[in-house]
Amino acid sequence: MARLPKPVTEPVTEPVSKAVTARKPRADALRNRDRLMEVAKATFTRAGTEINLDDIAKQAGVGVGTLYRHFPTRDALIEAVYRAEVERLAAAAARLSLAHAPLEALREWMRLFVDYIGTKNLIAPALNAMVGGPSQLYATSRELVKAAIDSLVRRAVESGDIRPDLEPLDLLRALAGVANLSASPDWEASAKRLVDILLLGSKPAG
Repeated sequence: MARLPKPVTEPVTEPVSKAVTARKPRADALRNRDRLMEVAKATFTRAGTEINLDDIAKQAGVGVGTLYRHFPTRDALIEAVYRAEVERLAAAAARLSLAHAPLEALREWMRLFVDYIGTKNLIAPALNAMVGGPSQLYATSRELVKAAIDSLVRRAVESGDIRPDLEPLDLLRALAGVANLSASPDWEASAKRLVDILLLGSKPAG
Protein backbone atom coordinates (compact mmCIF):
# COMPACT_ATOMS: atom_id res chain seq x y z
CA MET A 1 0.00 0.00 0.00
CA ALA A 2 1.32 3.41 -0.91
CA ARG A 3 2.13 5.64 1.97
CA LEU A 4 0.04 8.73 2.33
CA PRO A 5 1.98 11.99 2.60
CA LYS A 6 2.23 13.40 6.10
CA PRO A 7 -0.11 16.32 6.73
CA VAL A 8 1.61 19.65 6.67
CA THR A 9 1.19 21.60 9.87
CA GLU A 10 2.26 25.17 10.46
CA PRO A 11 4.50 25.89 13.44
CA VAL A 12 2.49 27.05 16.40
CA THR A 13 4.81 30.01 16.82
CA GLU A 14 3.89 31.60 13.51
CA PRO A 15 0.38 32.82 14.41
CA VAL A 16 1.72 34.22 17.68
CA SER A 17 4.46 36.04 15.81
CA LYS A 18 1.90 37.45 13.38
CA ALA A 19 -0.33 38.58 16.25
CA VAL A 20 2.53 40.37 17.96
CA THR A 21 3.50 42.04 14.69
CA ALA A 22 -0.11 43.10 14.11
CA ARG A 23 -0.38 44.68 17.56
CA LYS A 24 2.65 46.93 17.22
CA PRO A 25 1.19 49.31 14.62
CA ARG A 26 -1.94 49.62 16.71
CA ALA A 27 0.06 50.64 19.80
CA ASP A 28 2.04 53.11 17.72
CA ALA A 29 -1.18 54.51 16.29
CA LEU A 30 -2.61 55.06 19.76
CA ARG A 31 0.57 56.81 20.86
CA ASN A 32 0.47 59.02 17.78
CA ARG A 33 -3.16 59.88 18.46
CA ASP A 34 -2.46 60.78 22.08
CA ARG A 35 0.56 62.84 21.05
CA LEU A 36 -1.45 64.74 18.46
CA MET A 37 -4.14 65.62 21.01
CA GLU A 38 -1.51 66.69 23.54
CA VAL A 39 0.15 69.01 21.02
CA ALA A 40 -3.23 70.25 19.77
CA LYS A 41 -4.35 71.21 23.27
CA ALA A 42 -1.11 73.11 23.94
CA THR A 43 -1.34 74.82 20.55
CA PHE A 44 -5.00 75.78 20.97
CA THR A 45 -4.15 77.26 24.38
CA ARG A 46 -1.30 79.28 22.94
CA ALA A 47 -2.60 80.30 19.52
CA GLY A 48 -6.31 79.43 19.27
CA THR A 49 -8.06 76.78 17.22
CA GLU A 50 -7.46 78.34 13.79
CA ILE A 51 -3.81 77.27 13.62
CA ASN A 52 -2.71 75.28 10.56
CA LEU A 53 -3.19 71.57 11.28
CA ASP A 54 -0.01 70.77 9.35
CA ASP A 55 1.89 72.66 12.06
CA ILE A 56 0.32 70.46 14.74
CA ALA A 57 1.46 67.33 12.88
CA LYS A 58 4.98 68.76 12.59
CA GLN A 59 5.16 69.62 16.30
CA ALA A 60 3.87 66.15 17.18
CA GLY A 61 6.59 64.56 15.06
CA VAL A 62 4.20 62.73 12.72
CA GLY A 63 3.28 63.04 9.08
CA VAL A 64 0.29 65.03 7.90
CA GLY A 65 -1.27 61.81 6.63
CA THR A 66 -1.14 60.37 10.15
CA LEU A 67 -2.96 63.40 11.54
CA TYR A 68 -5.74 63.22 8.96
CA ARG A 69 -6.05 59.47 9.37
CA HIS A 70 -6.93 60.00 13.04
CA PHE A 71 -8.72 63.33 12.65
CA PRO A 72 -10.19 63.82 9.15
CA THR A 73 -11.30 67.38 9.94
CA ARG A 74 -10.43 70.23 12.27
CA ASP A 75 -13.76 69.69 14.04
CA ALA A 76 -12.83 66.07 14.72
CA LEU A 77 -9.56 67.10 16.36
CA ILE A 78 -11.17 69.85 18.45
CA GLU A 79 -13.91 67.50 19.60
CA ALA A 80 -11.35 64.81 20.48
CA VAL A 81 -9.36 67.28 22.58
CA TYR A 82 -12.51 68.31 24.43
CA ARG A 83 -13.61 64.72 25.03
CA ALA A 84 -10.16 63.82 26.35
CA GLU A 85 -10.27 66.72 28.81
CA VAL A 86 -13.68 65.64 30.11
CA GLU A 87 -12.61 62.02 30.46
CA ARG A 88 -9.39 63.02 32.23
CA LEU A 89 -11.34 65.19 34.66
CA ALA A 90 -13.88 62.44 35.36
CA ALA A 91 -11.16 59.81 35.89
CA ALA A 92 -9.30 62.08 38.30
CA ALA A 93 -12.10 61.73 40.87
CA ALA A 94 -11.29 58.07 41.55
CA ARG A 95 -7.53 58.66 41.42
CA LEU A 96 -7.65 61.54 43.90
CA SER A 97 -9.99 59.64 46.21
CA LEU A 98 -7.41 56.87 46.51
CA ALA A 99 -4.55 59.28 47.13
CA HIS A 100 -6.09 61.89 49.45
CA ALA A 101 -8.43 62.39 52.37
CA PRO A 102 -11.99 63.26 51.27
CA LEU A 103 -11.82 67.05 51.61
CA GLU A 104 -8.38 67.30 50.01
CA ALA A 105 -9.48 65.07 47.11
CA LEU A 106 -12.46 67.34 46.53
CA ARG A 107 -10.26 70.45 46.69
CA GLU A 108 -7.74 69.08 44.19
CA TRP A 109 -10.47 67.96 41.81
CA MET A 110 -12.14 71.38 41.89
CA ARG A 111 -8.82 72.97 40.98
CA LEU A 112 -8.61 70.59 38.01
CA PHE A 113 -12.14 71.66 37.09
CA VAL A 114 -10.89 75.23 36.80
CA ASP A 115 -8.24 74.05 34.31
CA TYR A 116 -10.95 72.22 32.40
CA ILE A 117 -13.07 75.39 32.21
CA GLY A 118 -10.07 77.23 30.78
CA THR A 119 -9.64 74.67 28.00
CA LYS A 120 -13.36 74.57 27.27
CA ASN A 121 -13.58 78.36 27.01
CA LEU A 122 -10.75 78.39 24.48
CA ILE A 123 -12.33 75.87 22.15
CA ALA A 124 -16.02 76.59 22.82
CA PRO A 125 -16.42 78.92 19.79
CA ALA A 126 -15.13 76.16 17.51
CA LEU A 127 -17.32 73.55 19.19
CA ASN A 128 -20.38 75.76 18.88
CA ALA A 129 -19.69 76.25 15.18
CA MET A 130 -19.66 72.51 14.44
CA VAL A 131 -22.32 71.16 12.12
CA GLY A 132 -25.23 70.01 14.26
CA GLY A 133 -23.91 71.87 17.30
CA PRO A 134 -22.33 70.44 20.44
CA SER A 135 -25.48 69.76 22.45
CA GLN A 136 -25.01 65.99 22.66
CA LEU A 137 -21.31 66.40 23.35
CA TYR A 138 -22.03 68.81 26.19
CA ALA A 139 -24.78 66.57 27.57
CA THR A 140 -22.38 63.63 27.82
CA SER A 141 -19.71 65.76 29.46
CA ARG A 142 -22.19 67.08 32.03
CA GLU A 143 -23.11 63.54 33.02
CA LEU A 144 -19.46 62.55 33.52
CA VAL A 145 -18.60 65.69 35.48
CA LYS A 146 -21.72 65.42 37.64
CA ALA A 147 -20.96 61.81 38.51
CA ALA A 148 -17.41 62.78 39.50
CA ILE A 149 -18.36 65.71 41.75
CA ASP A 150 -21.22 63.72 43.29
CA SER A 151 -18.86 60.92 44.33
CA LEU A 152 -16.32 63.31 45.83
CA VAL A 153 -18.91 65.33 47.76
CA ARG A 154 -20.60 62.16 49.03
CA ARG A 155 -17.28 60.93 50.36
CA ALA A 156 -16.64 64.29 52.06
CA VAL A 157 -20.12 64.26 53.58
CA GLU A 158 -19.56 60.77 54.97
CA SER A 159 -16.29 61.89 56.56
CA GLY A 160 -18.04 64.86 58.20
CA ASP A 161 -16.05 67.48 56.25
CA ILE A 162 -19.03 68.75 54.23
CA ARG A 163 -22.57 69.36 55.38
CA PRO A 164 -25.11 66.91 53.93
CA ASP A 165 -27.45 69.51 52.43
CA LEU A 166 -24.82 70.77 49.98
CA GLU A 167 -25.75 70.58 46.30
CA PRO A 168 -22.55 69.43 44.52
CA LEU A 169 -23.30 71.27 41.29
CA ASP A 170 -23.51 74.57 43.18
CA LEU A 171 -19.76 74.35 43.75
CA LEU A 172 -19.15 74.00 40.02
CA ARG A 173 -21.64 76.72 39.09
CA ALA A 174 -19.77 79.15 41.35
CA LEU A 175 -16.45 78.36 39.69
CA ALA A 176 -17.94 78.54 36.20
CA GLY A 177 -19.50 81.88 37.11
CA VAL A 178 -16.09 83.37 37.84
CA ALA A 179 -14.89 82.21 34.43
CA ASN A 180 -17.91 83.68 32.64
CA LEU A 181 -18.02 87.01 34.43
CA SER A 182 -14.34 87.79 34.67
CA ALA A 183 -12.51 89.00 31.57
CA SER A 184 -9.19 89.45 33.35
CA PRO A 185 -6.30 87.16 32.39
CA ASP A 186 -5.88 85.99 36.00
CA TRP A 187 -9.41 84.61 36.37
CA GLU A 188 -8.04 81.08 36.80
CA ALA A 189 -5.96 82.09 39.82
CA SER A 190 -9.03 83.85 41.23
CA ALA A 191 -11.19 80.76 40.65
CA LYS A 192 -8.66 78.51 42.38
CA ARG A 193 -8.65 80.84 45.40
CA LEU A 194 -12.43 80.60 45.36
CA VAL A 195 -12.17 76.81 45.78
CA ASP A 196 -10.99 77.21 49.38
CA ILE A 197 -13.64 79.83 50.10
CA LEU A 198 -16.38 77.54 48.79
CA LEU A 199 -15.17 74.57 50.79
CA LEU A 200 -14.85 76.64 53.95
CA GLY A 201 -18.46 77.74 53.53
CA SER A 202 -19.53 74.13 52.91
CA LYS A 203 -18.35 72.81 56.28
CA PRO A 204 -20.95 71.69 58.84
CA ALA A 205 -22.09 74.37 61.25
CA GLY A 206 -20.94 74.26 64.83
